[in-house]
Amino acid sequence: MDLSWHDHGFAAVRASDAWPSIREWPADRWTDTIRGMDIDHVMQDRLRTAARAVEALGSQRERVANACRLLVQTLEHGGTVLTCGNGGSAAEALHLAEELSGRYRTNRPALRGLSLCADPTALTCIANDFGFDHVFARQIEALGRAGDLLVVFSTSGKSANLVRALHVARERGITTLGLLGGEGGACLPLCDHAIVVHGVDGAGVQEAHQMILHILCEACEARFAAGVKA
Repeated sequence: MDLSWHDHGFAAVRASDAWPSIREWPADRWTDTIRGMDIDHVMQDRLRTAARAVEALGSQRERVANACRLLVQTLEHGGTVLTCGNGGSAAEALHLAEELSGRYRTNRPALRGLSLCADPTALTCIANDFGFDHVFARQIEALGRAGDLLVVFSTSGKSANLVRALHVARERGITTLGLLGGEGGACLPLCDHAIVVHGVDGAGVQEAHQMILHILCEACEARFAAGVKA
């Protein structure tokens, strides 16, 4: 319900009284916001970009395979996979962590995955008291330990909070893996291992990162789901 001012007070008004129903809405009004936009062209362009980004991973097969080994070895030795990123990359960081602690496809023992993007109280507390550049580094100081793996997602590799997180991880003997874009930015030289997606925009980078993420999950399932009934 909407509230409208009436006789020095508020009166409840049904939405149907204030707005025309969807069936009554003129068809041409729906097209106003996309007039002049060729949806088919946009879709084809995005598909081409995504395909180019994913196909480019073929030249980085050894780096991807190395990342799989690194992730599996960390988990085999009881380490925790910590993940972080900003914006859409934060969503991918969350995605990897939940696939580990939950499951990707097959039943298997829960694996130690923790996203540093997951706790809004920690993020806002640290950002408020120390500054946003510290939101991941501070959590690594509290939760990280030698033998863990920090996986950083970034389309540019330039985010100050990721750079600081990588510095702190290095100080604590935490191995670092960067899934990066562009030229890798300031994050690249701080990563022990990195996969850099070149030549596409940020969306294309994230689509390639998503593919890598699922390959990492496949590697974990192949190792830890062996002999476990689905």
